Amino acid sequence: MDTHINKTAAKLSLLPLLTFVGLFLGAGLYLQSQGVDYAFYQLPAPVAILPAILLAFLLNKKTINESVETFIKGAGHNNIITMCLIYLLAGAFSTVAGATGGVDAVVNAGLDLVPPAFLLPGLFLISAVVSTAMGTSMGTIGAIGPIAYALSVKTGLDPALVAGTVVSGAMFGDNLSIISDTTIAATRTQGCEMKDKFRENLKIALPAAALTVLLLAFLTPEPEIIDVKDYDLLLVLPYAFILVLAVAGLNVFVVLFSGIVFAGLMGFTGDYQGGQFVKDIYEGFKGMQEIFLLSMFIGGLSEFIRVNGGLDYIAHKIQKGTAVIAKWNRKVADQFGIAALVLTSNLCIANNTVSIIVAGPIAKKLAEDGNIPAKRSASLLDIFACVMQGSLPYGAQALLLGATFHITPWDVATSSYYCFILAFVALAIIALYKRHEA
Repeated sequence: MDTHINKTAAKLSLLPLLTFVGLFLGAGLYLQSQGVDYAFYQLPAPVAILPAILLAFLLNKKTINESVETFIKGAGHNNIITMCLIYLLAGAFSTVAGATGGVDAVVNAGLDLVPPAFLLPGLFLISAVVSTAMGTSMGTIGAIGPIAYALSVKTGLDPALVAGTVVSGAMFGDNLSIISDTTIAATRTQGCEMKDKFRENLKIALPAAALTVLLLAFLTPEPEIIDVKDYDLLLVLPYAFILVLAVAGLNVFVVLFSGIVFAGLMGFTGDYQGGQFVKDIYEGFKGMQEIFLLSMFIGGLSEFIRVNGGLDYIAHKIQKGTAVIAKWNRKVADQFGIAALVLTSNLCIANNTVSIIVAGPIAKKLAEDGNIPAKRSASLLDIFACVMQGSLPYGAQALLLGATFHITPWDVATSSYYCFILAFVALAIIALYKRHEA
């Protein structure tokens, strides 16, 4: 740990985040235990984080103007703003496509084409393909979430299980895609080629995905006779349109914006009006207000943790913790250290890309000390950041799907089975192949 970092300040910098997590999750779990409907929505997350932000200002040993600058720098980070814009476009697309009848059309088309016994594995694979093509889990969730929710209502499938399946596929693609921010951050901080990191990643992600498909097939209930209503294929086209654009590798903003326009055009072939189109876009924006604000607030709060040495302090503790394992095998110890480092970082920041950027330099040093190839350290950074992000009840993915499915973020996070399986497979490979170069 940097000797210039004040250990007391570093420890205290973590207190605001713990305050937020304690307030948000504590209130939600307590109210849920009391049988309150939508327990996690009784204390809105953007309000729960306000006392934590106030505490961060009080603990920061700077002037009020300097503290405000620190907060704004974090809230306005490129990754945070990018994520917020994706929220807006995803909300607008979902609202417009739903208003034109696209969701109902896609649901009935899906029920007509996919055997009920394979709905969950199919949904996982579709989400995985879309996310790999788009390079973003949030864009994938924004596009597929409403369809998946309608499917769960139509078929009677457990909404938490369906939501967890969407998160699982979305995190698979976010982790593997060569155009994903996480891939770019991991390869740049570790100094390796994207193609090398992709191949290394594939060795771990594919076995985890195969196990997930088998598990989802087992968890899919016995097929029931479902009444499939007539549907207009024209209303399915907006979803097919954005899938084609995603597979073509276009920017996520281009994909979602084009999808909004195309969904409106398909609606105009019926009785959908231009005035309603404009209103629905704005309604979609408003629907993302809570998650938009929370993302910016968490970004600002995480900047206080970074500048006051909180993450460096955690990294130092992790290195001390892995010293025992290092006596057995240094390579295993340092790989576990990288995993623990980015898991902890993402736990604090709730953004997998930012956590990789923050943890990257320390992970690189651990890799060099343990003679771990850069492609392996980059792969581990990306894998465990995605594992934590997909499992966080207060992560953007769980929050968005919780709102879409009208369930708690906790239910979404605990049903993201791919993330848990991926962590198990990755840890097993670290241990089993300890004497081989990655």
